[in-house]
Amino acid sequence: MSRTGLLPEHEKALQDEVNGWLERKYSMDFNSYQRIAKTTAIYPATHKILYPALGLAGEAGEVANKVKKLVRDGTSSLPKEWKENIASEIGDVLWYCAVLADDLGISLGKIASENETKLQDRRKRGMISGSGDSR
Repeated sequence: MSRTGLLPEHEKALQDEVNGWLERKYSMDFNSYQRIAKTTAIYPATHKILYPALGLAGEAGEVANKVKKLVRDGTSSLPKEWKENIASEIGDVLWYCAVLADDLGISLGKIASENETKLQDRRKRGMISGSGDSR
């Protein structure tokens, strides 16, 4: 018996069931997220593209700042929810990406798919590392 009082095979089956439930509960496709995100986008139409692009830069900076503190201080002096705090900022980045893509008339799913294709092509050609758009 394990520390849970279950037989190992039952404990594994239960953990697999929990993991599957969590994956289903917290999965969302990009286009669904984009549709929801744009219902919460409140900024002047005269600032389409500009507003979310500036917000994206700001939120990416917040992610970087939290990671910088992790590098400087390690995890021992950070609040116990430091991962969740960074994840929340990543969520804000995702929101700005979604509404910026919507302002451009492009689905977030299409962007993700085309980016995945580009990265797989680079991997096949041995060009993942390096810099430049034309690798």
